Amino acid sequence: MAHPSQLGFQDAASPVMEELLHFHDHALMIVFLISTLVLYIIVAMVSTKLTNKYILDSQEIEIVWTILPAVILILIALPSLRILYLMDEVNDPHLTIKAMGHQWYWSYEYTDYEDLGFDSYMIPTQDLSPGQFRLLEADHRMVVPVESPIRVLVSAEDVLHSWAVPSLGVKMDAVPGRLNQTAFITSRPGVFYGQCSEICGANHSFMPIVVEAVPLKHFENWSSLMLEDA
Repeated sequence: MAHPSQLGFQDAASPVMEELLHFHDHALMIVFLISTLVLYIIVAMVSTKLTNKYILDSQEIEIVWTILPAVILILIALPSLRILYLMDEVNDPHLTIKAMGHQWYWSYEYTDYEDLGFDSYMIPTQDLSPGQFRLLEADHRMVVPVESPIRVLVSAEDVLHSWAVPSLGVKMDAVPGRLNQTAFITSRPGVFYGQCSEICGANHSFMPIVVEAVPLKHFENWSSLMLEDA
């Protein structure tokens, strides 16, 4: 999860998020190089009275500064498109979960099971246990098995919401009357926090998302207990 004064992204917990971090670093290096070059040119022009007629009027340099930006844009666009298609891939999911946004909580339905579903509300500050995070903890977590492709069907019952978990590289809008889908694979066990990322009303900031990734055996035990309670 995010920490106070943190400047970078959260630690990646899925292969897609790792790719996004690599692309971010790749694009940022290009931005740094361009900024440094432009800053050097500005300083050089301001601090010297010397001029060069071949720079002021040169067909060759105009060709270079036309082609070079095009090459740089291609170097940014190709990996960007690759990740865009990777994020849309839903290959043979092992588990499908339907996440419904409400004012203001989430409800989850495990569609591969007959009666496995629950509502997920934020735990009020006064009810938090030691070590729990304010405004981020939910009374029921979305439990998923580790290293398994998970498909999430996202929709809403009332207004626009957005189901987002930054460390998994997932953000999908929940639109009333529309069923969107996204997918992720958790690469390690852990608890991953997110929040509704759409301004959906007065309690917009009070509908957290908590995804708990556990080994497959533990997930089977959890699902059995949930079905027994139901």
